[in-house]
Amino acid sequence: MRFPSALTILAIVTVAVWILAFVIPSGAYDRNADGAPVEGTYHRVDSGQGFVDRLNDLFLSPVNGLYGIQDAKTGRVGPTLAGELYGSAGVFLFVLAIGAFITVVFATGALDRGIGLLAHRLRERGALLIAGVMTVFSVLGTVEGFAEETLGFYGLIVPLMLALGYDRLVATGTIIVGAGIGVLCSTVNPFATGVASSAADISLGDGIVLRFVMWLVLTAVSILYVVRYGRRVQRDPSKSLTGFLPGDRDHARTEPADGTGGPREGDPAPGPPLPPSSPPVPGSPPATDGPPELTGTHKLVLTLLTLVFAFMIFSVVPWSSALTGKADATPYGWELGWSFPQLAALFLVAAVLVGVAARLGEAELSSTIIQGAADFISPALVIVLARGVTVIMNNSQITDTVLHSIEGVVRGAPSALFAVLVFVVNLPLAFLIPSTSGHATLAMPILAPLADFAGVSRAVMVTAWQAASGWMNLWVPTTAVTIGGVALAKVGYNKYLRFVAPLLAVLFVLICAFVAAGAALT
Repeated sequence: MRFPSALTILAIVTVAVWILAFVIPSGAYDRNADGAPVEGTYHRVDSGQGFVDRLNDLFLSPVNGLYGIQDAKTGRVGPTLAGELYGSAGVFLFVLAIGAFITVVFATGALDRGIGLLAHRLRERGALLIAGVMTVFSVLGTVEGFAEETLGFYGLIVPLMLALGYDRLVATGTIIVGAGIGVLCSTVNPFATGVASSAADISLGDGIVLRFVMWLVLTAVSILYVVRYGRRVQRDPSKSLTGFLPGDRDHARTEPADGTGGPREGDPAPGPPLPPSSPPVPGSPPATDGPPELTGTHKLVLTLLTLVFAFMIFSVVPWSSALTGKADATPYGWELGWSFPQLAALFLVAAVLVGVAARLGEAELSSTIIQGAADFISPALVIVLARGVTVIMNNSQITDTVLHSIEGVVRGAPSALFAVLVFVVNLPLAFLIPSTSGHATLAMPILAPLADFAGVSRAVMVTAWQAASGWMNLWVPTTAVTIGGVALAKVGYNKYLRFVAPLLAVLFVLICAFVAAGAALT
């Protein structure tokens, strides 16, 4: 038995929602000038749909999810209507563009070599190695959703951690928790914050200050947790939750807890140094050379990578609102206010620039861009299918009915409590739909108007939602990052759960505090 993919889950959800639309009564809210529902104005309406119309909506739901057009007068969505784009074509292309860019960057070898070089240079300083790798992974997670890409680093990180006297759980926590915390506290991650912000009809940069502070605190707490566990294992290997495989301790360098490098009483005799970039091969001579240094091309690629994401942050942040604290502040003249169409173009151009800088050649660059887009077609299709579900709800006019059923709970609830409830309610949804993109596209059309009713910023709702998704993805067995990671590290899933459970409890409390404070302040 295996858990179905996000695409399969969304296909089931699509059919289930289509069937429920026959049972749930149609209704609508009055809208204000901005198109947002007005609290307390819900009333029943006739959708005017027959069975054939509903069947057509089901058949066309993926198409409508991509480029469905919403008629300004009737509010219906269809591929041949006239009006505003309702489908997710902009986000769809953006996901493919950033996939192409990331794949081109990896094809140059710059990012892999840069992380490998960092790990090698800190190989004698355990705490700094853990902190350095977790920080890099967390930065990549918060800006571009670095998750599945971490699976390629176990062959490097596990031997290094064993050589320093740690166990395999330290390596596993360094990788999974490091990148996972970045995704949990996404600042501009296009697959989480970006998709959710688009579905909530706000800017990608809205709420970035709260998310950045949250990222700083939670990353620091996670690093301290992993370092603390690692030092305990260094002092007393019997404290390891997972134990050691044959040969693990044979290669451990003996160094005291203070990191001075001397032997400890009771430690095994030191073995030969471990190769820094691959696990030891029985019978092979020890390797002492580190990974190759960064070439000029690698440095140029890493510089371009940094500049592209820095420019993306600059282009989407509503600086006037962020600096003045006023949501309706007049934008400064130098603000770009970019959204997904411009960002998609940015990453396509950046992919070409990186390929040219790395001298990949026309044929290799073209094929790499195509391969990158192909590798990211799955999350892009998840967004389309999820948007197709909202089209079915929109055309059958049950979205406002669902919203009205929750309105009574929201009315009068303190904003801080409401934000925490949004976080908690989304936890089981994150388990069922581990795809952050699909989860965001499904949940935000309901959560965003609810936030308006509760007097809470939609940006805070995005933060609470993505925190729920990120918190669950640190441990649920429905994600390839977790299951694949513990398999590559040769750590039992039950052992990993024992290791990460106390941290999850601490993170849960901190997240609730942050979203509650964010809701109260906004």
